[in-house]
Amino acid sequence: MASENQNKRPFPNNNNNPTTGATTTCSSAKKCIGDEKMVGTANNGRFRQAFSVVNGGQDLCPNSAPASNAGSECGGIEFTREDVEALLNEKPKRKDRFNLKERCDNMVEYIKRLKLCVKWFQELEGSYLFEQEKLRNTLDSAEQKCNEIEVLMKNKEEELNSIIMELRKNYASSQEKFTKEESDKLAAMDSLAREKEARLNMERSQTSLSEELARAQRDLLSANQKIASLNDMYKRLQEYNTSLQQYNGKLHTDLSTVEDELKRVEKDKSTMVESLSMLRGQLTMSRASQDEAIKQKDALVNEAAFLRAEVHQVRDDRDRLQSQAQALTTDLVKYKESAEKYGAELDILTIRSSELEATCSSQNNQLKILQNRLAIAEEKLQLSDSSAMETRTEYEGQKKLINELQSRLADAEFKLVEGEMLRKKLHNTILELKGNIRVFCRVRPLLPEDGISTEGKVISYPTSTEALGRGIDMVQNGQKHAFTFDQVFLPDATQDDVFVEISQLVQSALDGYKVCIFAYGQTGSGKTYTMMGRPGHPEQKGLIPRSLEQIFQTRQALQPQGWRYEMQVSMLEIYNETIRDLLSTNRSSSTENGVAGKQYTIKHDGNGNTHVSDLTILDVRSAKEVSFLLDQAAQSRSVGKTQMNEQSSRSHFVFTLRIFGVNESTEQQVQGVLNLIDLAGSERLSKSGSTGDRLKETQAINKSLSSLSDVIFSLAKKEDHIPFRNSKLTYLLQPCLGGDSKTLMFVNISPDPSSVGESLCSLRFAARVNACEIGIPRRQTSMRPSDSRLSYG
Repeated sequence: MASENQNKRPFPNNNNNPTTGATTTCSSAKKCIGDEKMVGTANNGRFRQAFSVVNGGQDLCPNSAPASNAGSECGGIEFTREDVEALLNEKPKRKDRFNLKERCDNMVEYIKRLKLCVKWFQELEGSYLFEQEKLRNTLDSAEQKCNEIEVLMKNKEEELNSIIMELRKNYASSQEKFTKEESDKLAAMDSLAREKEARLNMERSQTSLSEELARAQRDLLSANQKIASLNDMYKRLQEYNTSLQQYNGKLHTDLSTVEDELKRVEKDKSTMVESLSMLRGQLTMSRASQDEAIKQKDALVNEAAFLRAEVHQVRDDRDRLQSQAQALTTDLVKYKESAEKYGAELDILTIRSSELEATCSSQNNQLKILQNRLAIAEEKLQLSDSSAMETRTEYEGQKKLINELQSRLADAEFKLVEGEMLRKKLHNTILELKGNIRVFCRVRPLLPEDGISTEGKVISYPTSTEALGRGIDMVQNGQKHAFTFDQVFLPDATQDDVFVEISQLVQSALDGYKVCIFAYGQTGSGKTYTMMGRPGHPEQKGLIPRSLEQIFQTRQALQPQGWRYEMQVSMLEIYNETIRDLLSTNRSSSTENGVAGKQYTIKHDGNGNTHVSDLTILDVRSAKEVSFLLDQAAQSRSVGKTQMNEQSSRSHFVFTLRIFGVNESTEQQVQGVLNLIDLAGSERLSKSGSTGDRLKETQAINKSLSSLSDVIFSLAKKEDHIPFRNSKLTYLLQPCLGGDSKTLMFVNISPDPSSVGESLCSLRFAARVNACEIGIPRRQTSMRPSDSRLSYG
C-alpha cells in the first residue's frame, strides 16, 4: 500500500524563489542513482502519458549503465530519486496570496520542471528499451549457437552408434566362427576316438606283444600331446574370453558414463530426450549381448570340464589297455589281415588331423585381426569421447553466457519498470496540478449473443511505446479514429487488474480527499459489471466491493498509528429524474399504496459538500455490513429488459461513503468522501425497441446524459455559466465535475461491430471529458476542537 505522501499536496521547499529552486533541482540532478547514470532518448510531441500511482517508498535499481543522453532535449540534466521527491514535495511560498499572476507564473514554472523531469524519464525508458532489444538479440544468437552445438553432439552420437553397431556385428561374426570351430573340434575328437579304436585293432593284429605295447605307448603319448594342445587351446580361449569380458566391462563403464552425461544434458535441454532414450535402448541391447557372452563363457567352461573328464577317461583306458595287453596276444593272428586296412585308415585320419590344425591356426589369425580392429575402434571411441568433452565444455560456456545475458535482461526490465512507475507518479502529479478528469477505457469481451459480423474487427490497439496501454483505434466505414486516454483495458483484463489502477485513488478518500469514480457507456457495455461485479463469483467482484475491502483493511492497519475512523453509507438512484432512496425501509409500502414518496432535494454547502435531504445514512463498521446494504440496494434498483440487454439498468446508481478520521496523537482530523456511480446506459430507440415505461425511461436517461454532455462542453470551453441544474444527475455531480474532487471516468465500450456508432460517440465524449480542467484537488483536514463530529445533511 502506498504511503500517505502520494495523496498530500506538495510541501514548500526551503528556497522561497521558484526560479532559484528550479536551478537547484537541475544542478543536483547531475548526481547518479547508485553510482550509475540514468539517461535516455527524447520523445517529441505533446501527448499525455498514462501511469498508475505507485509506491513512493521504492528506490530505483542502481545496477544499470545505459547510453549517454548527450544531445537529448533535457540538455544533459539527470535526476536522482531525491531530486524527484524534492520536486514533487516542493510548494513555492507566496508573499501575496491574492497575486494571481505570481501564483500562475510559479505554477507554470513548476509544471515546466515537472515536464522536463518526465521527458528525462521518457528518454531513460527509450534507452532501456534499446538495451533490452540488444540483450534479446545477443540471447538469440547465443541460443542459435547452442542449437548448432546440439546438432554437432547429435552427429557425434550417431557416429558413435554406428561404430558400436559395427563392433557388435564383428563380435557376432566372431562368435559364429568360434561356434563352427567348436563343432569342428568335436568332429576331430570323434575321429580321434575312431583312430584309437583302429589303433587298438591294429595292435591286436600285430605279431608280437612288444610291438603292440610300443605302439600303444606311442598312441598314448600322442593322445597326451593332443590333450596338452587342447588344454593350451582352452587356456587361450579362456584368456580371449577374459579379454572380451574386460572389453565388455569397459564398454559398459563407458556407456554408463555416457548415460550419466546424457542425463545431465537432458536436464539442461529437453530436446535431447529422444536421443537419450535411443542410447538407453542401445545400452539394454549391449547388456543383453554381454549376458549372452557370459552364457557362452559358461558353456565353454562346461565344455572344458567335459574335456577334462575325457582326459581322465583316456588315462583309465590306458590302464585298462595295459591290463588287456596280455589278452591281445591271443587275438594277434586273427587281426594281421586287417592291419594293412587299418594302417591306411590311420594315414587318412593323420592327414585330416593336420588339416584341422591348419584350420585352427587360420582361426587364430582371424581372431588376432579382430582384436586389432577392436583396439582401433577403442582408439576412435576415446577420440570421440575427447571431442564430446570439448563440445560439452563449449556448451557449458554458452550456457553460462546465456544465463548472464538473461540476468542482464532481467535487470534492465526491472529498471524499466521502476522508471515507468516513477514516471507514472510524475504524470499523476501533473494531472492533479492541472486538475484534469482522468479517463480509463475498458473494452468488454465479445459475447455469444453478439453474433458474427462480416465487418470484422472494428477495434484495435496501437503497439507503439507512446500509446501502448493507452491508445485505442476504432474503424467506422473504412475510416480510422484514434483515441488516447490515461489507461485502456483490453477485453482480457480482469477485475483485479482494473482495481489495481484505481486503488491509490480510493486510498485518497481516507486521506481526506473527495473522490468520484463513475462508469459511462452504452447499454450492455459492462458498466454494472465493472462497478458491482457478478454476484456469487468472489473473483469477479467489482470496483465498489473491492474499494470497500481496501478502505476497511487500511483503517485496521492505521489503528496502531493513532487513527480512528467513522464511516457512513448512503445509496440512491435517479430514476426518470426522480431521486429514490435505496436504503429506505418504507419505500416499498409507499409505492404499493400509490402514495408519492419523499421529495428529495440536493444541496451544496460552501465547503463543496453535497447533501440530499431526508436521505437514509447508515453507520457502517465492516465491509460485510456494506456488502449486505449493496445487495439490498441492488434488489431495490430499477432494471428492465430491452433488445440490447437482458437486465438493463434503468437508473443512475450513486453509492456514497463518507469518512471521518481523527488521529488521537496529533489531534488531526480528515473528512473524505468516496462517490462510486454506475450511470444508466445510453441507447437508441431504434435498437432497444423500448415502448411504454421502457420508452419513458430511455428518454429520461438520454436527457440526463445529454445534460452531462452539455456540462462537459461548457467545462471544456471554460464558459462562465455551467448548466449543472439542467439535470439532477449533473447537479448531484457538480462537486465532482466543477469542484476540488479527484474524479475518474470509466468509459465502457462494446466490441460488437453493430454497436460501432454508439461506441464511437462514447469515445468522443470520453476524450472531451479527459480534456476538462476542474481544479486542483483539496484535502480536507483540520485540528479537532474540544467537541466535534462530522455532520451530514
